Amino acid sequence: MSIKAKLSVSISIIVAVILALNIIFSYLSSKAAQESALDQRTQSIAKQLVLTLETLEEARVSMDAELGEKLRMAAIAAQLKLDPDIGQVSSEQLREVSEELGLDDITLWQRIDGEVQSVKSSNPDEVGMRSATWDYWDRAFHQLFDRKPVDVGRGQTLPHYWSGPINFAVSDPSEINKWGYYYDGSANYMINTIVNAADNFSYDIVNGTNEVIQKLADQRKSVLEIAAFDPQYFGSKPIIKMKKGIPVYNLDVRDIPFGSYTFKNPSGDTVDIQNALNSDELVTSTFAAGGKELIRAFVPIQADKPYVIGVTFDRKELEAPLRDQLLVHSMISIGLVLFTMAASYFIAGYMLRSMNQIIQKVNAIAAGHFEATITIRNKDELGTLAARVNSMGVNLHKYTTQLQDAARELQHTKQYLESFVGHTSDAIHVVNLDGRIQQVNHAFETIYGWSAAEAVGWIPNYVPQEHLAAHKELFEAVKNGGSVTDYETVHYTRDGGSIDVSMTISSIRDEEDRIVAIATITRNITSRKQAEEMIRRSEKLAVVGQLAAGVAHEVRNPLTTIRGFVQLQKQVGSISPSHLDVMLSELDQINRIVSEFLVFSKPAVTRTDSFQVSSLISDILMLMDSEVKKNGVGFAVHELSDSIPDVAGVGNQLKQVFVNVVKNGLESMAERGGELRIEIGAAENGGEVLLRFIDQGVGISPEDLSRIGEPFFTRKTHGNGLGVMICQQIIAGHGGTMTFASKLGEGTCVEIRLPARIEAAA
Repeated sequence: MSIKAKLSVSISIIVAVILALNIIFSYLSSKAAQESALDQRTQSIAKQLVLTLETLEEARVSMDAELGEKLRMAAIAAQLKLDPDIGQVSSEQLREVSEELGLDDITLWQRIDGEVQSVKSSNPDEVGMRSATWDYWDRAFHQLFDRKPVDVGRGQTLPHYWSGPINFAVSDPSEINKWGYYYDGSANYMINTIVNAADNFSYDIVNGTNEVIQKLADQRKSVLEIAAFDPQYFGSKPIIKMKKGIPVYNLDVRDIPFGSYTFKNPSGDTVDIQNALNSDELVTSTFAAGGKELIRAFVPIQADKPYVIGVTFDRKELEAPLRDQLLVHSMISIGLVLFTMAASYFIAGYMLRSMNQIIQKVNAIAAGHFEATITIRNKDELGTLAARVNSMGVNLHKYTTQLQDAARELQHTKQYLESFVGHTSDAIHVVNLDGRIQQVNHAFETIYGWSAAEAVGWIPNYVPQEHLAAHKELFEAVKNGGSVTDYETVHYTRDGGSIDVSMTISSIRDEEDRIVAIATITRNITSRKQAEEMIRRSEKLAVVGQLAAGVAHEVRNPLTTIRGFVQLQKQVGSISPSHLDVMLSELDQINRIVSEFLVFSKPAVTRTDSFQVSSLISDILMLMDSEVKKNGVGFAVHELSDSIPDVAGVGNQLKQVFVNVVKNGLESMAERGGELRIEIGAAENGGEVLLRFIDQGVGISPEDLSRIGEPFFTRKTHGNGLGVMICQQIIAGHGGTMTFASKLGEGTCVEIRLPARIEAAA
């Protein structure tokens, strides 16, 4: 869209917004006036209903009081005519007295076993009734029998007398009666006088009010219905009594005493009725029912009891004048907007002729032609803009040339760096300050096994747990401006293997010298480490050679002694027993030294026996009982299987292994005490015997654990570092395995697996 069109549209939009705001304010003002008129109209209807109710209520109260007095006088007269003992009164006598006094029926009530019952009546249908389920009627009966004033808040109360409200008869739900109850204690029964109220009382509070309501609704097209709500019962489940098997909705417990309630909004109406009653002010609500948008106004009034008058309006009818007014204003506003759009379009075209020349210059610059110039001589803003655009063309030409030179240099540098990063054998990866990988090279994929797609966005977890704290310290140090060079550690690869690496870590900074990322160059030095290990082992073997030379020297000394004594015997022809003892002692020393080195060479199993491992353990524990007591520790042997197979081998050699392991466990618990637990059982595969020696000693560090079995490696003060190596060779000679697991401060577990003895075929 051109600027000319945009300017025209913008002006038109501004005018449209102003007109729209004018329409909105006018609409809101009219709507407020309408709502005020609605309140006044509702109040007017409510006042008319109140006047009608008050007039009808006064007439009803007067007639109800007069009828109640008549029933009381009739009850007193009937008591004078009847025997005070109910047993002496007959139903025929009650009918005669009823006709004589102009009553419809007389019923006599007694309180039997705490329950009020009708015992005799001129109407057989009235006999046998019980008042226990009659709510406040039952309470009024008991108060009369207790000769207390009736305070149920319903009906008419006089001395020794109470008259209930007009309602449907229990004995005949088709009849509407008025009842009076009299009891002064002079008789053993309560007299109930009954008169049919259908002919004497027209219920003007219902019928008369309905007529007034209908006239009010007919006079106003927007009024759909008017209803009176009884707050005590509205919103509650209707109280329907069964009278003679017929469900009866009594007149005094109805939620809608008069009027019509067709358009229902039960939950909302319940809340609004209570709000109107509590605030004693008009309350309105909007809802939909019967396919119409409705407004209902609630007005609280007082008659014989609190009521809330609900007047329901058709919202569409109420808002019809307002909609007509809104339509007229909208049509006028549309015409004004169209006129504004046309006028502003022509004015904008005149003002923007100079702008077109500037646009042509800008188009030329966009196409790369910086030499074109603008010849506008105006002294206004457009003239200033034209001069600036000319200067911009000259500067852009200069800057473009510089950028092209810089781009060529950057491209060369980028290619050089990409070649270096992509072809180096060291792994390079860049992480952000949160530790997530942003970039890796090909060597990273080769060394660690993760592809670039898998690594980018991932927080590396290739650092072993024991090195994690040190790695975090290095990372924090680099984040704070430091650097790390040739730091050697261990990393995991994708397949779970471990490699020895040397890392150089440095920070990457932006143009404001802020650290934005961290680069790590990792070199795999596993092969170098292995070569170094081989060199160390060679050095150890050299030491073994030196030790062998020393041992040979030790062997030569006793041999020299023996040779001297033999030569002496040859010269003198005899040798003393003391000389023989020295010779035997020297021979034993030679035998011990040679035996140790035979074990080093290969603890061969020359003769095998079949035996139970548990028996060997028992013998060892018996021999070491004194040492156990000395160290203050305990033994616990547990057999993990019901049946443990035999083992084939040399018992003395295995005893040597078990004694060495037990002694090591006891020595580790010498200071802190504890229990040495020995577990014996069959392995899971059934072909091996499993032994575990578990102590509660000081434990072994991970570094020392990896060196277990190396010749001459020991942390003991008086050890020579050969015991574990000899044990491992003995177990290997029996075809078994010996493994170690330990944690510092918790103890060590030595697990030995030996092949089970295979039974020969029969």
